Amino acid sequence: MRTTYMAKTNEVQRDWHVVDASGQTLGRLASEVASLIRGKHKPQFTPHVDTGDFVVVINAEKIVLTGNKWNDKNYYRHSMHPGGLKVTPAKDQLKKKPESLVEYAVHGMLPKNRLGDKMKLKLKVYAGSEHPHQAQNPVAYELRG
Repeated sequence: MRTTYMAKTNEVQRDWHVVDASGQTLGRLASEVASLIRGKHKPQFTPHVDTGDFVVVINAEKIVLTGNKWNDKNYYRHSMHPGGLKVTPAKDQLKKKPESLVEYAVHGMLPKNRLGDKMKLKLKVYAGSEHPHQAQNPVAYELRG
């Protein structure tokens, strides 16, 4: 009789990856980063266990959006008061807080539950090329395509 392998949280080996976002399309970058954070690249991937790795995204200010998305794509937030909806186009969001473009895209591709909330903590995004995670010895990750 064969049994299906189920990963256990204390057996998971977590690696650190550095992804350079300069010149990368936002959605394609986000889908690969979300896959790394979830652990889908590992043979011991188990959907209900956090088997993923930590990902550091650098140069978020140099991300690329195709078409007319710099003007058409909007980011919404609400103050929870009447008339408190704030709408920010992607080009203004990039000037104000470039890390949030990548964070919103990756968070949207992770599970919407307690496990997804824990996975979101493994994403570190920085606007420039410097990051404070040298002590973890992150490995440069080359994106497909």
